[in-house]
Amino acid sequence: MNDALQQIKDWILKRHPERQDIAPDLDLIENRLIDSLSFVEFVFLLERVSGATIEMETLEIDAIRTLDAIDRAFLRSRVA
Repeated sequence: MNDALQQIKDWILKRHPERQDIAPDLDLIENRLIDSLSFVEFVFLLERVSGATIEMETLEIDAIRTLDAIDRAFLRSRVA
């Protein structure tokens, strides 16, 4: 797991101390690990760790549904 994805995972785990780990294919939204109250803060985190601006109007929810999806959509193309 790259450092950026680990930062995202750590951010989620910090908010859910009952969890020890998050599987790469676990649906973060269905499992309420990202909810409407934390969504904007989560998008800001994605922007910070990916180095890219994320337009809320065009953000595809499936791109943030799992850690694997986040890695594909925001991180892999930016890793040197």
